[in-house]
Amino acid sequence: MSVRRVMGTEVEYGISVQGVPTANPMVASSQVVNAYASATVRARRARWDFEEESPLRDARGFDMSRQVADPTQLTDEDLGLANVILTNGARLYVDHAHPEYSTPEVVSPLDVVRWDKAGEQVMLDAARLAQQLPGNPSIVLYKNNTDNKGASYGAHENYLMRRSTPFADIVRHLTPFFVSRQVFCGAGRVGRGQDGREQGYQISQRADFFEVEVGLETTLKRPIINTRDEPHADPEKYRRLHVIIGDANLSEISTYLKVGTTALVLAMIEERFISRDLAVDTPVASLRAVSHDPTLQQTITLSDGRRLTGVQLQMEYLDLAKKYVEDRLGADADEQTLDVLARWEDVLDRLERDPMSLADQLDWVAKLKLLEQYRSRDGLDWDDAKLQLIDYQYSDVRPEKGLYHRLVKAGRIQRLLDDADVERAMTEPPEQTRAYFRGRCLEKYAAHVAAASWDSVIFDLPGRESLQRVPTMDPLRGSRAHVGDLIDRCDTAEALVAALTR
Repeated sequence: MSVRRVMGTEVEYGISVQGVPTANPMVASSQVVNAYASATVRARRARWDFEEESPLRDARGFDMSRQVADPTQLTDEDLGLANVILTNGARLYVDHAHPEYSTPEVVSPLDVVRWDKAGEQVMLDAARLAQQLPGNPSIVLYKNNTDNKGASYGAHENYLMRRSTPFADIVRHLTPFFVSRQVFCGAGRVGRGQDGREQGYQISQRADFFEVEVGLETTLKRPIINTRDEPHADPEKYRRLHVIIGDANLSEISTYLKVGTTALVLAMIEERFISRDLAVDTPVASLRAVSHDPTLQQTITLSDGRRLTGVQLQMEYLDLAKKYVEDRLGADADEQTLDVLARWEDVLDRLERDPMSLADQLDWVAKLKLLEQYRSRDGLDWDDAKLQLIDYQYSDVRPEKGLYHRLVKAGRIQRLLDDADVERAMTEPPEQTRAYFRGRCLEKYAAHVAAASWDSVIFDLPGRESLQRVPTMDPLRGSRAHVGDLIDRCDTAEALVAALTR
């Protein structure tokens, strides 16, 4: 009934090999991940356990045939690409042509921000380590979503939901929310259309790449609502909502609001609290129309005939969320839930009055302000190639080069965390989920962890003929409260497994 639920993010990073335009991105991405693994992963590198994955299972009640699936959907196949599990419980790996970082499971929006920002630092260190390899040119990573040549790569969110919630309710109530959510969590983009050839500036990096309302695919015919039904938990109790429509945010406030507001809307859907019909006519076209108008004046037509701007549609959800929290939590509402509501309301009010007043909080506004300064100074039209370079440079993870990082250093971007918070999250797991067990095992018993995944840790113990799998199907068990003292007491993996299986 609040913003708290099991959730996390997955971000594919753009990659460029400086001075080598024909470089193979899969090779470069593998070098990045392997360089980090070699420098930081102790004793032995546990492999990722693909056994329990089921990427072709559809929430609408069927499994897609492997024969008709696009190869990019077969994420349960071990392609031999670099794939590392970190002591913070996260996964660092190569997803086809990109290095990708998946946060550990966390239970609050602020923790999503914390471990997502830790991923940026992991990627920065990984790229620097790869560059130190003999003969390697400079590899640059970008936290963005498109190369403006027709390719897009994902920034996904995951939310654990009750299995009992009808999927039709999720589609009905989330689609309008996702169509309009970009007004505060878009990352901003120079150019329109998938190849960016149409001049102008838009709110979202991803909007032009979505083609259908509902579907299983993530790289072709991208849907607003993804139907992958792969809970990585007890399937009788949970479903994992796999959200592929978000942008890769650098702004901590954009990320915080993105996941915090979504968590509240999901709580309302689970509780069947949403009685208003907010359905949007032509959702895909509306998604793009909202993105293409940074003045935020573009209206979209609802099924009941009303015409609302993206901001006004978000205000409908905000009004429902405020009533929901007051009705279901009242004086017991936790601090983060109240903070998400307050920030959501403030941001929407300011977007309606003067979007540029949020240049210190939201990615798309901060980037637009920078671009307008260059346009005014140098007399540049929106089709000038310099503006696309500035767009890329905003998302460069290198603090000495990335424009976002320069804004932070100059005090022109608000933050929610400090550097020490982020640095700790690079190596330490969250304490309130099973990621704690996974991370601590990798840190303390690295030589005897053969493999791991979201829902198990597999040990290779001396004197045992077979591997020992410890299932972690409940995301809220394996926390510090559950196993912290046990891990502290067990000096060896053998002692730990014996205690767990006794």
